[in-house]
Amino acid sequence: MRALRQRGTGRDSQVWGSALSLGDMTVSREDVREFLVTRRARVTPAMVGLPEGGARRVPGLRRGEVAILAGVSVEYYTKVERGDLRGVSDEVLEAIASALRMDDAERAHLFDLARVANAGARARRRAAPRPRMREGLRHLLDATTDAAGVVGNARGEIVATNALARALYDPLFRAQGDAVSYPRFVFLDPASRVFYPDWEDIADGSVASLRTAAGRDPFDRAISDLVGELSTRSDEFRVRWARHDVRLHIQGLKRLVHPVVGMLELEYNVLELPADPGLGLTFYTAAPGSDSAERLRLLASWWATQQAASRDAPAI
Repeated sequence: MRALRQRGTGRDSQVWGSALSLGDMTVSREDVREFLVTRRARVTPAMVGLPEGGARRVPGLRRGEVAILAGVSVEYYTKVERGDLRGVSDEVLEAIASALRMDDAERAHLFDLARVANAGARARRRAAPRPRMREGLRHLLDATTDAAGVVGNARGEIVATNALARALYDPLFRAQGDAVSYPRFVFLDPASRVFYPDWEDIADGSVASLRTAAGRDPFDRAISDLVGELSTRSDEFRVRWARHDVRLHIQGLKRLVHPVVGMLELEYNVLELPADPGLGLTFYTAAPGSDSAERLRLLASWWATQQAASRDAPAI
């Protein structure tokens, strides 16, 4: 297994083995340790109202400073940062998250790590059941015509689309067939750098979302296999995976360069689907009256023409 030297630490890290082992898995203490160490490295004494206290061998706060801010002993925090989350109370987790200035995604990830660590027994990798599309959800997608609608899972796979989203992501479907995976497209297909003009941000977000999913369900075989594949085949993925960044994929702005209509600047909002565990529904819309709104209409017209031509083509 290839090791990478982590910036600012002066040591090597087994990137995916330390975070999401293959085979029989437990929540890795190394995974917990690396997450907390990387969060601690970002917080300066000035950010939390502490004096610098002389030269520092590593960036960020010292363990003792985190312990003071969290209201626990240095020995106890050291145990936690070494990866032992067994028996750690929610109150202590909240205090550590606050001391390390964690955002909502990072706090949720810490709690996910603790939840799985406290589950106790070793768990075998398992294949997650493939979510089934409910007829009502399919109807909702098809009834939405002014927004591109995508149903996806935590691994970044497209499960279903409406017509406009199918047109929007036509380059991905042409490259991958019906089994479209955003992470594979971003890190294994050079065309992604043209399709996504903000490729670095897209790549960062893709890995952070996958890291979040892995923390929530580290025994999902499809997640661990995907991480292993991308870690082996992409240096860009491997470096980002070692950062232990996480994110909540809820809403934002995304720019795409479609080969038919050109640049699109789209707002996206992700809706939870309580009746469909493991799935999320994302709608992409353009600001009313914008160039992107007009280009979405052109895209819809183009796709309708393509589909009509396909239906009218003589059978061979």
